[in-house]
Amino acid sequence: MMKLFILLLLSLSASALSAQTYECEDTCTHIHGIDISHYQGEVFWETVGENTRMSYVYIKATEGGDRIDARYEQNIKYAHEYGLKVGSYHFYRARTPQEKQLDNFILQCRPSEQDLIPMIDIETTSGLPTEEFCDSLFKFLELVEHVYRQRPLIYSGTNFYNKHLAGKMDRYILMIAQYQDNPPVLVDDHDVALWQYTGKGHLTGIRGYVDKSRFMGDHRLRELRFRHRRGEM
Repeated sequence: MMKLFILLLLSLSASALSAQTYECEDTCTHIHGIDISHYQGEVFWETVGENTRMSYVYIKATEGGDRIDARYEQNIKYAHEYGLKVGSYHFYRARTPQEKQLDNFILQCRPSEQDLIPMIDIETTSGLPTEEFCDSLFKFLELVEHVYRQRPLIYSGTNFYNKHLAGKMDRYILMIAQYQDNPPVLVDDHDVALWQYTGKGHLTGIRGYVDKSRFMGDHRLRELRFRHRRGEM
């Protein structure tokens, strides 16, 4: 009976070990980061900062013409304080006037607070046909580039990119979301600099899930460095 009990314990222990979740950064040497918004709730930045595997964070600043992420100011302050390289992102809404979205973004994404170039999150056409959507989007991207004097990083998903953006993004660095074991491959063979490989990552200091990404190939964090100029606010 005792022998049977020991065998059962060993079997349960083996099952528990095999069920453990190993995050990508635990087993590789790539440069990793996260992106967050109010959905993560309160972030314990001191704990996140001590996790040396996270080198950067993109923080949601705004969405459309009037939405400001409720935790942006707190998140950007403490992310800096605890040593991460910080960038800000805007969720694009194609039916909202570009100038209104730009005004919303620049009131939050102040150059003096940025380590990394702005990121534009592109996930929906807002019901517009592709051509009309792209017309709207590229006008906005040009405005962002004019204000910040550098092209923004573009975030999108593999399927959305392939359907609506393929062949149109030659000038931009891409972060592509694809929650599979294999890295993204785009139909136009555009280089993918960053791969957001999970939307269900775990990180000590953040309750619940968090998006995680990593640099691909020979790409490095310096490619996203925000170029500061005199007189910036």
